[in-house]
Amino acid sequence: MSLHSGISTMIITLEHTWAHTGSLVNVRYVQETPVCFRVGHLLSYSMSDSNTTHFTNPSTFILLGIPGLEAAHVWISIPFCAMYTIAVLGNFTILSIVKTEPSLHGPMYYFLCMLAVTDLVLSTSILPKTLSIFWFNFSEIDFSACLTQMYFLHCFVVVESGIFAAMALDRYVAICHPLRHSTILRNSMVAKIGLAVVLRGGMIILPSFLLARQWPYCRTNIILHTHCEHLAVMKLACADTRVTSYYGLFVLFCVTCVDVIFIAVSYVQILKAVFSLPTKDARLKTFGTCGSHLCAILFFYIPCLFSFLNYRFGHNVSLHFHVLIGNMYLLLPPMLNPIIYGVRTKQIRDRLLWLFTHKGT
Repeated sequence: MSLHSGISTMIITLEHTWAHTGSLVNVRYVQETPVCFRVGHLLSYSMSDSNTTHFTNPSTFILLGIPGLEAAHVWISIPFCAMYTIAVLGNFTILSIVKTEPSLHGPMYYFLCMLAVTDLVLSTSILPKTLSIFWFNFSEIDFSACLTQMYFLHCFVVVESGIFAAMALDRYVAICHPLRHSTILRNSMVAKIGLAVVLRGGMIILPSFLLARQWPYCRTNIILHTHCEHLAVMKLACADTRVTSYYGLFVLFCVTCVDVIFIAVSYVQILKAVFSLPTKDARLKTFGTCGSHLCAILFFYIPCLFSFLNYRFGHNVSLHFHVLIGNMYLLLPPMLNPIIYGVRTKQIRDRLLWLFTHKGT
């Protein structure tokens, strides 16, 4: 028997063994990888499954992209790339307009700039690596880089939630206490709120990050996702992960729910103030200033909540649907937020129109 046929027989045997263990494997990845590389990986996975190899920190993880849709990766990359391009151009445009227009130097627009920066971090933290998987099959990611990506993703999701709460506070003060708006939300207060929102996001996600570094990953290093999503990484650990699971629920209900309740209470007060205005035109004009904020809130919280519920309770949902939803809630808000604020905010819309007409003359 030749060496090549012997190795081929070993690969087939290992693939059948792997299939009967109940684990998932990416057939396309196995078929397209060189023989010597395949054998090494399959051997390590087989040893991991039998618990003969234990390692606390694997050197690399392997991101499979969207399992089951590997043949369509290139086509899926087109809308992903388009959303990222719109997000980058739109958010940089918002930042540029606010910076160059003195009339926009106020609390609402400072919070909008914070939102734009957060959106840029969220989308940039996942999409370049996702596109490298789709286009070049660069599936490996360093262990530390994977956990860093996971930390920044969840940290800035919490930060974005806090920014929406801060923007709700700004709208509440502007509509319910307009004469005190400039004294309550001074630039120093806006800076303190922004710093508190960032510190809250960084500190509250830190325990999950530290726990993930300590877990023993002795099953496999294959992540069935396009990025290092926390629940996807948690499934690879062979330790008791109930503590971090409960902590994740604590973060959801005691942080995100607190923000949502605060936003809801703020808008109840805003609606009371709006409906107490004497004329219909005044009510529409005042409420119109909150329209963009409400749209942005809905486009952030609804996909985020749907993704979380899908992971927790959608056990009968196909894996590729899980992964697609996990990408959508990180890509849609960064793309839609600058469009929403650009279209619905008169000052930004007027500045954009002026820039286009000015360039045309």
